[in-house]
Amino acid sequence: MTLPLLLTILVLGELPGSYCTMTTVGDLSVLEGQSVTVPCHYNPQYISHVKYWCYGRMKDFCSSLARTDDPTSAPNARGKVTIADDPTQHVFTVSMQDLTVGDSGWYWCGVELGGMWVSDSTASLYISVIQGVSVVNNVVSADEGRSVTVQCLYSKNLRSSEKRWCRSGNWNSCVVTDPEGTLSSGNVLIHDDRISMFTVTLTQLEMRDSGWYWCGAGQQHGAVLVSVTPQATTLPGATVSPVQYLKTSVRSPSVMGTNDPHSRPVWESLLVMCGVVLLVMTVSLVFWKLRKQYKKKQKHQRASIIGQTNDNLTMCPWTEGDYTNTSVIFLNTPAQQVQMQEPSDGKQLMMKTF
Repeated sequence: MTLPLLLTILVLGELPGSYCTMTTVGDLSVLEGQSVTVPCHYNPQYISHVKYWCYGRMKDFCSSLARTDDPTSAPNARGKVTIADDPTQHVFTVSMQDLTVGDSGWYWCGVELGGMWVSDSTASLYISVIQGVSVVNNVVSADEGRSVTVQCLYSKNLRSSEKRWCRSGNWNSCVVTDPEGTLSSGNVLIHDDRISMFTVTLTQLEMRDSGWYWCGAGQQHGAVLVSVTPQATTLPGATVSPVQYLKTSVRSPSVMGTNDPHSRPVWESLLVMCGVVLLVMTVSLVFWKLRKQYKKKQKHQRASIIGQTNDNLTMCPWTEGDYTNTSVIFLNTPAQQVQMQEPSDGKQLMMKTF
């Protein structure tokens, strides 16, 4: 009796939480020393309930890091976790500062439903704190002649390491910061804030500057693609409208430029087109001639057949009443003899061969 009662209590304890659906983001990876903010969404009917953030593999035994009813009552947070509830959006957010590798693990967003037989509604995610280098934007672009800035993030353990900027595939192109964390070499400027980020600025960009680059710290690096777009050429003092710019910068795919070594002259395309039209007209004319000759031959054959038939027919002149009781039989065999005889019934019989 004790086991069924215990199972019933556990099932009933889990059901209420299922009606308060809690959702959050998926698993996250954060560089050591960086910050992270996590949104936790809840159902509107639980606006007045207490929300909390805790750490641990199992939700029933996790350590509380922050609560909306008393933010100062979470000693495990060590002053680097904050929680804020937004009832109008039905979401509360949790921010964690200055993360370390030891902060990696399972975290829980929770809505406290209260009561001994009611289970809280929760949602979990895994936060992985790693050491290394990452790039804020993996793809940056700018017009030819202008500048572009790349933001490179690094973990806490790489703060004292030298920072470098390299062209991908060519380690001889690397430039390295000085002990002050700065560099000015050609069109490359680097500044390190010595906390978590260094910036690389490329000035006076040229088309050849397009390509993949590495921003690195220590033995770690992150990749970024720099794209340089060509600058429109205009006369001094002239203004170009967007429509005019498109007409001058976009070449028609049907007509190639004369400077292209693989281009084809316009007159050659026209000549090919005229040749195709002439070939189609010639084939059509030959077909029409053949059809006309065929019809003429068919007409001649029909006339010849009609003429032969008329020659084989012999007209027998007769007057009304001459052959009143006469029967006519046409025989196709030339050997047959034409005879006229009087049948027994008084009718005349005429036989004609043709």
